[in-house]
Amino acid sequence: MVLPPLHVLYEDNHLLVVAKPAGLATMGVAPDKPSLLEQARLYVKERYHKPGNVYLGVMSRLDAPVTGVVLLARTSKAARRLTEQFRTHAVRKTYWAAVEGQVALAAAECVDWLGHDERHRRMHVVGPGFPGAQEAKMAYRRLKPLDGLWLLEVDLQTGRKHQIRLQLASRGWPVVGDRKYGSRRPFPAGIALHARQLLIRHPTTEGMLEFQAPVPTTWRVFGLSG
Repeated sequence: MVLPPLHVLYEDNHLLVVAKPAGLATMGVAPDKPSLLEQARLYVKERYHKPGNVYLGVMSRLDAPVTGVVLLARTSKAARRLTEQFRTHAVRKTYWAAVEGQVALAAAECVDWLGHDERHRRMHVVGPGFPGAQEAKMAYRRLKPLDGLWLLEVDLQTGRKHQIRLQLASRGWPVVGDRKYGSRRPFPAGIALHARQLLIRHPTTEGMLEFQAPVPTTWRVFGLSG
């Protein structure tokens, strides 16, 4: 796999914020497989002439087919403080999703319980009493129709595995290109789910920071760019 250059959105002594391309795992792959984390470590090592191992903590993780903003901490102190922001839901995470189906309501909150199917490597909507079930919350609003599809803006309030993909698909609105969760429409690369914006408090200065990742060129099939 030939990787494009790392797309850096922001960096300082405490943070590195990048835009992840489709098809690249954030982390957690075999040593011989590429990942965004290893690419970012190499970038820091070369840019700042770092000897030895480079510390980077992944603060926001995206599924391999998903694109958009990923936040990395460059120090353990920053990682601890950012982890607390995520734990207390002080971070705002906004996604764009192009979905199939008829989205009747202009905006709504979605609350479900999700369970993991290890055998088929996917998630399911389950009852709250299901072993290991986790509550999943998000809200959406319609942005615009897209030639038989809808562009939704999603405010992600919890961070469960495959959460947006499953919660939308369970309502009859699979993300375009997401065959795992029922999409029948092709998409040029990955799926049409994009981590558009991330709002955090800086771990040391405590000023508010907002990061926005432009949609990939593949979104031009919907007439969207930037």
